Amino acid sequence: MSKDDLSKSVIFPVGEKLDSDKFKGTVWLNMLTPFNSALPIGNVTFEPGCRNNWHKHAGGQILLVTGGRGYYQEWGKPARELGAGDVVEIAADVKHWHGAAKDSWFVHLAIEVHPEKGPATWLEPVADVEYNKLR
Repeated sequence: MSKDDLSKSVIFPVGEKLDSDKFKGTVWLNMLTPFNSALPIGNVTFEPGCRNNWHKHAGGQILLVTGGRGYYQEWGKPARELGAGDVVEIAADVKHWHGAAKDSWFVHLAIEVHPEKGPATWLEPVADVEYNKLR
C-alpha cells in the first residue's frame, strides 16, 4: 500500500512527514489539537518497519489504534501486537516504544495525558536485533 492509498483509507488526514531522529523510518504527524492545548492529540502514521525510540511521558499517554498492525512494548516486558480498535493506556514515566510491524502501515492517535507535567523524555533507539525478533 502506498502513502496515497493509505491516506484514502484512514479516518484523519495523514499530515506532514516528521523529520526527527527519534524515529527509525518515516513517520507522519497530523496534530488534531495543538501541542500546547490542554489535551494534545496527534494522528501518527508509521510506514512499515518504522518505530520510535524508547521514551517516557511525565504525565502518561493513551494510544488509540485506528489502522494497520504494530507493536507497543514497555521496558522489561514482551512486545504487544496492536491492531485497529486497540487502546493502550501508558502510565506516567513508563519507558516504552511503539511502531509499525515490518510488513504493515500503522496508525494511531497519541493523546498526551497531563501535558503540563512536561514533554516526552526521549531515550535510546529500539535495538534492531530485538525489533527483528517480532513477527
